[in-house]
Amino acid sequence: MAETVRVYRQISLPGLCPVETAVQALSEGGAEKRGAISTRREVVDFILDLIGYTADRPLYEKKLLEPSFGNGDFLLAAIERLIAAYQYGRKQKPLEVASLMSCICSVELHRDTFIATGNRIDALLDTSGFKKNDRRALLDAWLTHGDFLLTSLPGDFDYVAGNPPYIRQELIPDALMAEYRRRFRTIYDRADIYVPFIEKSLSLLRERGTLGFICADRWMKNRYGGPLRRLVAEKYHLKFFIDMVDTPAFHSDVIAYPAITIIANEPPGPTRLAHRPEINEKALSSLAETMLNGSGTLNGTVEVIEQVSAGKEPWILESFDRLAVVRRLEREFPTLKEAGCKVGIGVATGADQVFIAPFDALDVESDRKLPLVMTRDILSGAVQWRGFGVINPFNDEGGLVALDKYPRLYAYLKEHDEKIKKRHVSQKNPNNWYRTIDRIYPALARRPKLLIPDIKGEAHVVYEDGHFYPHHNLYFITSDEWDLRALQAVLLSGIAKLFVAIYSTKMRGGYLRFQAQHLRRIRVPLWQNVPGDLKFDLAAAAGSGDIASCNEATFRLYRMSKAERTILAGNGS
Repeated sequence: MAETVRVYRQISLPGLCPVETAVQALSEGGAEKRGAISTRREVVDFILDLIGYTADRPLYEKKLLEPSFGNGDFLLAAIERLIAAYQYGRKQKPLEVASLMSCICSVELHRDTFIATGNRIDALLDTSGFKKNDRRALLDAWLTHGDFLLTSLPGDFDYVAGNPPYIRQELIPDALMAEYRRRFRTIYDRADIYVPFIEKSLSLLRERGTLGFICADRWMKNRYGGPLRRLVAEKYHLKFFIDMVDTPAFHSDVIAYPAITIIANEPPGPTRLAHRPEINEKALSSLAETMLNGSGTLNGTVEVIEQVSAGKEPWILESFDRLAVVRRLEREFPTLKEAGCKVGIGVATGADQVFIAPFDALDVESDRKLPLVMTRDILSGAVQWRGFGVINPFNDEGGLVALDKYPRLYAYLKEHDEKIKKRHVSQKNPNNWYRTIDRIYPALARRPKLLIPDIKGEAHVVYEDGHFYPHHNLYFITSDEWDLRALQAVLLSGIAKLFVAIYSTKMRGGYLRFQAQHLRRIRVPLWQNVPGDLKFDLAAAAGSGDIASCNEATFRLYRMSKAERTILAGNGS
């Protein structure tokens, strides 16, 4: 069968040579480079059921799009259903093979995968009784070899289904990324490539058409997903959401945290949710029936939310009792920033092996290095410095120092200039080749601060009294208003986890991302409005490290009801 399928339609981009070169490179890359992940058949059938692509319907009158068909997980299953519907329909009325020509449109960039999957489809059609010429005509009509994001396709699809590629921007050549940005308004900040896949797929849906994707859930809450969330909120209906984190949805382990989203081109309405279903044919078939029928629940696993999407705001898809507490606090109290607190992140250098080393071993002028605090230094709940430092190429105002005034710094940097100049930040700014990715402001090291690691199951909030500069995997909070010991008690109480759990995407093992964008959503009273005895109790609770005492003082701070206290205590302990 190896020679059965030719490359039917190669999309070319005349006049865009750098883009065409980049596309060609991706078409020949490995699975990891092109973001290819195979989906289990039970999950594929579940998604096809949810979008309504079922063999009991006249699928020979419908159009389905698979924008990145890969090994054919979705495409083969869809074709099986189409063949079944066609064969049943022929018993009812005359139907020709030509009626199937426009039923499927599918795209694949990787050439070898395109050919291999085409051969599998050819074998399926052969087994189903289609003659060679008919098989050739159908394959030629159904399959397109090219980049979906750059390929012109007819609109008005009834269904879109698939598992779009998961590729980080840094793996995509600059010329191609620039072309994507020119075409798609949802590519924002560090958006992964599945984001424009969703945008374009939605744009190709006919009225009442339905899209079903399984892909990473990061865009639903992260900053880069804002434009896509707004697009869905304004023009589409998020019908179903199924959290697939920690489920065996794929044929291999993946780093991404997947979810199934079913989005229809129709006015917004309520969303039905399910979380982490059992992955077997019977369980998923029953769950699909429950979600589609909209009556009752399946062992209490299906929930209904009236309005998930609200502009670009993160989607809140679980923990509704905690959400009620958060909404009350948001109505009544200011944000950390409004209360005089600043949230930031430590320094990223781009070459830690050069810029970071044991403090005493950094052979530079004494004012060109700072003691560095890292996550491992605060594991105990207090700073236990392991002796590392970071090179500081910036002056107090944030500009780079002149190297001719610092001969030891210059000699050190020249010794390692090959590694330093390989960094993107150096190539982008060759005159400032020795800068760290983030600016270093030495005054920050001298300020008391709270330190919070990025990834944790619970809020890990450590007080540092003004001796160290934070590393890039540590977030920090400073304030000219709040007493930081008192604020530490508030954050240790479960307030930090409460807000972060609502707005952050979850990671494997129940871990959360305590990122600045989520920490900034935390609400606290103005310090001047906190009673004097409560100020003392908060600071004392933090000093003792007693979470129960932190909880009790925080309950009083926010005037929490008994029900809210139960929610917060359970959330933070």
